[in-house]
Amino acid sequence: MFTVIGIMLAGIGIGFLLRKHRFSGINHIITILIWLLLFLLGTEVGSNRRIVEGIASLGIEALLITLACVAGSCIFAWALWKILQKGKEGKA
Repeated sequence: MFTVIGIMLAGIGIGFLLRKHRFSGINHIITILIWLLLFLLGTEVGSNRRIVEGIASLGIEALLITLACVAGSCIFAWALWKILQKGKEGKA
């Protein structure tokens, strides 16, 4: 845990020190590293027998959480839209 936090803080420090420099291909490198991390995460999850055996129940829970988040976001976005529209009508 402390190793991860230390590496993250080191990255923040290096980024702070190099913030004025322009790196031309950094976006491409970051994309490749993210793909590599996702691949390694997939291999780690796929090799864990307990996760693979419980994927059906995990999938249902993830689907329910996703649907609840989407529904909540839609409801609050609609409510915010109504509040903002009411404010515009009062100014006209």
